[in-house]
Amino acid sequence: MLNTAAGSRLQNLWDDQKASSMSESELLLYRSNLLGSDKRITNYGGGNTSAKVLEKDPLSGNAVEVLWVKGSGGDVGTIKMDGFATLYMEKLNALKGVYRGVEFEDEMVGYLPHCTFNLNPRAASIDTPLHAYVPKRHVDHMHPDAIIAIAAAADSKALTQEIFGADIGWLPWKRPGYELGLWLEKFCLENPDARGVVLESHGLFTWADDAKACYETTVEIINKAIAWFETKTAGKAAFGGSKCHAMSPAERRDVAARLMPAIRGMVSGKQHMVGHFDDSDAVLEFVCSNDMEALAALGTSCPDHFLRTKIRPLVVDFDPQKPDVDGTLAGLADAVAAYRDDYAAYYERCKRADSPALRDPNAVVYLIPGVGMVTFAKDKATARISGEFYTNAINVMRGASSVSTYCGLPEQEAFDIEYWLLEEAKLQRMPKPKSLAGKVALVTGGAGGIGSATAERFLREGACVVLADIDAEALKAAGDNLAGRYSTDVVRTVSMDVTSEEAVAASFAGAALEFGGVDILVSNAGIASSAPVEETTLALWNKNMSILSTGYFLVSREAFGVMKAQGLGGSIIFIGSKNGLAASPGASAYCTAKASELHLARCLALEGAPDGIRVNVVNPDAVLRGSKIWSGDWLKERAEAYGKDTSELEEHYRQRSLLKRSVLPEDIAEATYFFASELSAKSTGNIINVDAGNVQAFTR
Repeated sequence: MLNTAAGSRLQNLWDDQKASSMSESELLLYRSNLLGSDKRITNYGGGNTSAKVLEKDPLSGNAVEVLWVKGSGGDVGTIKMDGFATLYMEKLNALKGVYRGVEFEDEMVGYLPHCTFNLNPRAASIDTPLHAYVPKRHVDHMHPDAIIAIAAAADSKALTQEIFGADIGWLPWKRPGYELGLWLEKFCLENPDARGVVLESHGLFTWADDAKACYETTVEIINKAIAWFETKTAGKAAFGGSKCHAMSPAERRDVAARLMPAIRGMVSGKQHMVGHFDDSDAVLEFVCSNDMEALAALGTSCPDHFLRTKIRPLVVDFDPQKPDVDGTLAGLADAVAAYRDDYAAYYERCKRADSPALRDPNAVVYLIPGVGMVTFAKDKATARISGEFYTNAINVMRGASSVSTYCGLPEQEAFDIEYWLLEEAKLQRMPKPKSLAGKVALVTGGAGGIGSATAERFLREGACVVLADIDAEALKAAGDNLAGRYSTDVVRTVSMDVTSEEAVAASFAGAALEFGGVDILVSNAGIASSAPVEETTLALWNKNMSILSTGYFLVSREAFGVMKAQGLGGSIIFIGSKNGLAASPGASAYCTAKASELHLARCLALEGAPDGIRVNVVNPDAVLRGSKIWSGDWLKERAEAYGKDTSELEEHYRQRSLLKRSVLPEDIAEATYFFASELSAKSTGNIINVDAGNVQAFTR
């Protein structure tokens, strides 16, 4: 990466002892994971690796040469053995006889399944011929920033020769595909001593007949490029120097948290988008520079960068030296609309007779001077990865513009990649989005049984979830558990005291910063107390009201603000209680506070309806398992109120219900999901009792 400190080099991570017992295919996996572990070598999902391995044919029993190559859509850093496609080299070579020329090269992808070895279900990628026809056993194709900076320079061929001499060759821009595979073969045959080639505007190919030698060649060549750039750029200001200063970290976060919900609302017309914020040093240097707008307008160069980040970013009109967030918000709608119009015009200029229909015309990348970069995509991982790709593009622009003139992909070439029919076919094979895909939920009391069960239900349906709780230890445990099973991309935790205005506001701002906004609020934070009225202290009364009534008001008020800023509607669900409808002996403070929740929900349903914000209530009863409020005095107090031993209480509640069944956290989560999803799109101001049947709590 070109923004590292002088002297920074890739480390040779090869471990001879580890590798000594590996087969050729296992060495390929080992090499791939090492290369993919460093973003200076290749970005997520970018590049590919291969090895030509002798295998036993399952039918003839003879030894045959098989190409192992990263399969379509894989990532070299995280790939496993089943991530590689395997193809007979004999059949891949036979494809040359059916190739009808460059105008028909896309049809060659359809022949790749006919070359499959051992019925491997992993689909081969478009880059397969590029690996097959290099006459070496091991091949790496990486996207290092330092190399792409050379490849994206106006005089990239001359720079390649200056840095590497005859050791590394150069080929002009050519879209990945069958023809480029033949070009690589021709280059290798004509330059038998070359160890690799730079592809203009694309990346690096290196090769060897030994897995370790191939890996070490890749690392060596990238390090040589890094060293050359460090020498050439020493003392030079990047991007024409600074135009403005970055705001403080807290100020940057505040600005981004205000802008992201508004942008999210504007770009979520077809589906809810999820945001990601990046204010890393590399990004800040770029967005604060004199040349940022001019370079951003040129677009990216590497096809992988381009596919993830669109034709170009949107530069937000914001002056960090005279910050006016309200003014920026006022002009955002016009800026976003202008970007859409420009994108539609680009589509019309470049479309071909068989081009797929216009896709989402909104920007993916938003550059905010003095603040950072925001990216929006259909899910958090894609938004994050898109940001990583644009950071790679920034590094490329830094390098190329510092030693030459940076060149983005020509517009028509960029369009032909973005609207490539093969890429469209891949998009059409994507699974149907889950019911809460792109939605962001904030769950208070998220560390408890009901809160964590609800969060898990939402995560199963594709939502991003912020768990909020005052119990730091339990919150960490719940967050780690869910993140471990659903990925760290989609789970966040925040310490929140629902009675503190500042804490509540900070939690929603944090959700906006992490995911772009909030679509679903589950107000579930709670306590329980039991005491005869004459023994109910004012402090106990106020504590119940503060958490169960005021707390629900505070989080709802903040949710309304974010949801209205997005303009996407929303769903607020209160986790109430049977006690809000039916009185219980010795619990006047708790019952009264719970009753206030129900009426607050009705009031909010009236206020939220014009903006599509629905407010509903789930009323549980006697959810003992996994519930924190049943782990303290409340359990003993309720047992005493009913003249039972604590061990008898769950059975008591089960027997008093009409259905004679226990109510579990997962049951409450299911009802909450109903109100959060489009299944209840026409329901607001309603109550669902999840109590196995309690006559006292009937709402009619």
